[in-house]
Amino acid sequence: PGLDLATVDRRGTPGFAGGKAEGAAAMAARGAALSELQEKLYAHGRTGGDRSVLLVLQGMDTAGKGGVVRHVLGMVDPQGVALRAFGPPTPQEATQHYLERIRAALPAPGRIGVFDRSHYEDVLVVRVEGLVPPEEWERRYAEIVAFEEEVAARGTTIVKVVLAVSYEEQAARLRERLERPEKHWKYNPGDIDARLRWDDYQEAYQAVLDRTSTDAAPWYVVPADRKWFARLAVTELLVDALDGLGLDWPRVDLDVPGELARLDATARART
Repeated sequence: PGLDLATVDRRGTPGFAGGKAEGAAAMAARGAALSELQEKLYAHGRTGGDRSVLLVLQGMDTAGKGGVVRHVLGMVDPQGVALRAFGPPTPQEATQHYLERIRAALPAPGRIGVFDRSHYEDVLVVRVEGLVPPEEWERRYAEIVAFEEEVAARGTTIVKVVLAVSYEEQAARLRERLERPEKHWKYNPGDIDARLRWDDYQEAYQAVLDRTSTDAAPWYVVPADRKWFARLAVTELLVDALDGLGLDWPRVDLDVPGELARLDATARART
């Protein structure tokens, strides 16, 4: 609360005193914790539980959303992850309320849902590019808050992350995509158009932080110029969210001695 996005050191590593090598070691250790906690959540969902986690990733182009998905969620069982990347609405989606496609993509119990971009595009891109009248995107802030409170009340822990990349680092990453043929597929000429409106997007992001960070669905701003740190920070946020659920391995009504005896009998039956 009260954070001025313009003051964020986007090459900073707040809360972590080490460098890249120490970050890699911490990532491995916390990844092991993340994997176990995710398995508990998945087991919880498979045995009738109602809890889930939703990670919302927002950021300017090249901020590293895809890298976070690949490197952080890549450390857990993919069966327990539900990833959705939101681009412009399809013609059919455009006829619906903007939150309908979001609601349809919410994670089922036991899953970690990941939104690569999200409903916040409807108060970011839509606002900056003037795709709807101001009075329409203005009322969406309150609608989004109410929607997220409803989702949280049904058992989904929401973690929202802005990956804050600097203007200079974005230029370097866009240049790399243009200069390396194997990166051309990642380049979108529209990224330059958005970059030309950098200040407008920063203002729109500030409004999102000011108006939609709540106890039910808080925002976290993660400096993203150092990719290794951004991935470590998101890992820690997910570990904290999952640990906060207080889940243990589900109790199953199972006759263990009896099942062991049956298992042993299969070996005798085969011989």
